[in-house]
Amino acid sequence: MAKELLTKVKLQCPGGQATPAPPVGPALGQHGVNIAAFVKQFNDKTRDRMGLILPVVISIFKDKSMELEIKSPPASVLIRNAIKLEKGSKTPGREKVGKIGRKALEEIAKAKEKDLNAGSLDAACRMIAGTARSMGVTVEG
Repeated sequence: MAKELLTKVKLQCPGGQATPAPPVGPALGQHGVNIAAFVKQFNDKTRDRMGLILPVVISIFKDKSMELEIKSPPASVLIRNAIKLEKGSKTPGREKVGKIGRKALEEIAKAKEKDLNAGSLDAACRMIAGTARSMGVTVEG
C-alpha cells in the first residue's frame, strides 16, 4: 500500500552542514517530523558536496516518515563557483562583475540537466546564460 502524502517542504541547505536551527527546524517541526533524522539523512547524502547550497524537497507522509529528493545547486551558485565570484552585481545592466565562456556554461547545463526543462543542451545553455546575465556576468561565445 502506498503511503499517504501529507505535504512537501522545499528548503535550501548547505551540503553536509544542515542543522536543526532555522529554517530547517521550524519548517519540519510544524509537520511533526523528526528533525534530527532529517539532518542526519541529509548530511550523509550530501557529504560529497560540502558547503554547496542544495535545494531539497522533503515529502512528508501521514505516518510522519519522510523522503528526501536532493536537487542540483541553483544556477547562480554554480556560475559564481565557475568564475570564482563572491556575489552577483547590484546593478546587472550597468555593472559587470565577470565573464563566463561557452565551455563553462555547457558544464553547468550538464550538471543541472535533470532539473532543467530544456529540450537540448543548447537550450539549457541559453537558460544558464540568462541567469548569468541577470547576475551582471558577461557571456562570451
